[in-house]
Amino acid sequence: MTLSGTDFPLPIEVQHTFTGELFPWRGPSPFHFVPVPDGIAAELHALSPLVTYGWGVIPGTARIGETGFTTSLFPKDGGYLLPVKDAVRKAEDLADGDEVTVQLTLRPGMR
Repeated sequence: MTLSGTDFPLPIEVQHTFTGELFPWRGPSPFHFVPVPDGIAAELHALSPLVTYGWGVIPGTARIGETGFTTSLFPKDGGYLLPVKDAVRKAEDLADGDEVTVQLTLRPGMR
């Protein structure tokens, strides 16, 4: 896999732990998200050519509490949002406005 003509040995794995506030997205299909902090989002943006599968979406795995799940980060206003599935919210008894700690893992080719 190359980025700007530079070879990167595989597998590359990027891990981050961060805390953010769970918030709802009201729309035709309501979802809940945790914003990725700006510093981490900047790093992910730089790595996105290695890990995105299109539209700037970055696949990965996440863990909140004892619950792990697959997901894809959504680009939004120069940053990223982590979607939190209803099953995760229910398993961890999460509500809008809760501060949650996220363990995030990304790898090229992860889909």
